Amino acid sequence: MQKKHYLITGTAGFIGFHLAQRLLQEGHSVVGFDGMTKYYDPRLKERRHAILSEFGTFTPVIGMLEDKAVLDKAASYDKPDVIVHLAAQAGVRYSLENPKAYVDSNLIGTWNMLELAKEHRPEHLLIASTSSIYGSNEKIPFAEIDRADEPMTLYAATKKSGELMAHSYAHLHKIPTTAFRFFTVYGPWGRPDMALFKFVDSILRGQAIDIYGEGKMSRDFTYIDDLIEGIVRLMRVMPGENNRVTNIDTLSQHAPFRVVNIGGGQPVELMKFVETVEQAVGRPALRNMLPMQQGDVPRTYAAPELLEALTEFRPDIPVAVGVQKFVEWYTSYLAEVEIR
Repeated sequence: MQKKHYLITGTAGFIGFHLAQRLLQEGHSVVGFDGMTKYYDPRLKERRHAILSEFGTFTPVIGMLEDKAVLDKAASYDKPDVIVHLAAQAGVRYSLENPKAYVDSNLIGTWNMLELAKEHRPEHLLIASTSSIYGSNEKIPFAEIDRADEPMTLYAATKKSGELMAHSYAHLHKIPTTAFRFFTVYGPWGRPDMALFKFVDSILRGQAIDIYGEGKMSRDFTYIDDLIEGIVRLMRVMPGENNRVTNIDTLSQHAPFRVVNIGGGQPVELMKFVETVEQAVGRPALRNMLPMQQGDVPRTYAAPELLEALTEFRPDIPVAVGVQKFVEWYTSYLAEVEIR
């Protein structure tokens, strides 16, 4: 296998950490860029980077996406063959509290990354998007060719805007670009603001868990290993006419640009998810039933056919298996050192 140089943003984050670790284990070199922001406890991010730093081919660079000079420094270490832009201000609900963070990171930061790609000409640029851009679409499952023009939060609006900006750069500068839409990713080293982390933490502490929407929502959960497999396989599929997939493809007619869901198409009802967590933890949860929060959507449901057609892969790790692995990680490591 040819060894490549990767520039990945967000390597101290949940997904970026796992992707960088996979590529480093395969013998590639990775320059990892991260802002170490305080959206959640930076100590968790520092531990992720510490693990990656055990590889001699990992180079960490700390800085904000809004700082183009620091991004340029990151790209100067190794001319990147592939750029994967994962860093972003995440969180649907936090966008109601601090919208400027989303404009700075997800709009200005993404524009800086596109400028970087224009200057360095990677063989493939991959950009993270989200299932949140589908809003409250009533047509299910959510297919990439469906309209996604009614975002319910600023977070979703900034991610859709990132897709549009990336398309324009792919067209103007002929940069092969793939944007992938994530569906509720979970697993070891996950974010503390995500439901699974909160549920496990609260159950173990004997505290009530908040269940929004009266438990009537559903989510298409994607275990982290499945997500990383999907990303790695998509890296090898540069958008172009030689790999167009008939009527389900989003390959642009004007640019080497494509949007792809990474999700298994197996949504799970929230109450079933809670029961799965209870079984993995080994004790029942105290349940605090609440109305749906502002910005929430009733369901997410990926159409995985395009991903499978391009990569011969679709996420299939059952939620029960993934939740058990998360609980084992949490109880054996995170709970012991009490990082929050």
